Amino acid sequence: MYLDIIYEDARWKDLDLAHHGEVAIGAVLNRLRLGPEDWEISILACNDVRIAELNAEFRDKPKATNVLSWPAQELASAEDGGLPAMPQMDFMGDAALGDIAISFETCMAEAAAAGKDPLHHVRHLLVHGTLHLLGYDHIGDGDATVMETLEVEILGKLGIPDPYILQDGP
Repeated sequence: MYLDIIYEDARWKDLDLAHHGEVAIGAVLNRLRLGPEDWEISILACNDVRIAELNAEFRDKPKATNVLSWPAQELASAEDGGLPAMPQMDFMGDAALGDIAISFETCMAEAAAAGKDPLHHVRHLLVHGTLHLLGYDHIGDGDATVMETLEVEILGKLGIPDPYILQDGP
């Protein structure tokens, strides 16, 4: 897999986002039987100010969030709870899945508030963002069940506890 990471916030380099991205995104692609070596994803490693700007621009929500995704292809199922289509390379062999932005402050604050290992939370958000690139969503109840079940399975294989179950604090 080719990860193009733009570091707007240097704290992400200190956490070795490149390694965690390869592990988390690779786990998603392997689980869905998409050869990880065939696909490209761009990651914007930013802070709350930048992600709030993006959230306002693209979602009309002028506040910080943990992760945003922009898929290169529309893969979502039209049916609530249906499986997305599989991504296809274009006629030029372009294998871009899309872009992910992840905010350092929100990610770390959420992990601390929930008593979670910050690196587990980073990996969870990268899995979550990648699934969005692949057409998974959580707007409808059926879609949320499909996406969250897949997230929990992938994270479990990475040794990360179910993020949807409240954990004991630190």
